Amino acid sequence: MLKRRNDFQRVYRKGKSLANRYFVLYVFESEELAGKVGFAAGKKLGCAVKRNRVKRLLRETYRLHQQDLRPGIALLLVGRQAMLNVKCPVVEKSFLSLGKKAGIFR
Repeated sequence: MLKRRNDFQRVYRKGKSLANRYFVLYVFESEELAGKVGFAAGKKLGCAVKRNRVKRLLRETYRLHQQDLRPGIALLLVGRQAMLNVKCPVVEKSFLSLGKKAGIFR
């Protein structure tokens, strides 16, 4: 997992980003951060309960598909407002479509 602020900032700045209505996906090619993933939900989403729910949905979606990812990349998933009103299968479907566009799957 991405934990340090510097690692998050590096993925934000140097990573390639793709977005849909539910979240933003940052992909960073790096051997140093290879296989790491971070999850974020900004304060604009609402209270801590809502932000934690968004991060739980993102973590579960990643967990279901992490074995399909190609090595040598770091990911950052940032939740958006529309994710507050959907269930896990919708988020999973949008992750798969964005992942195919980004080329993160084997």
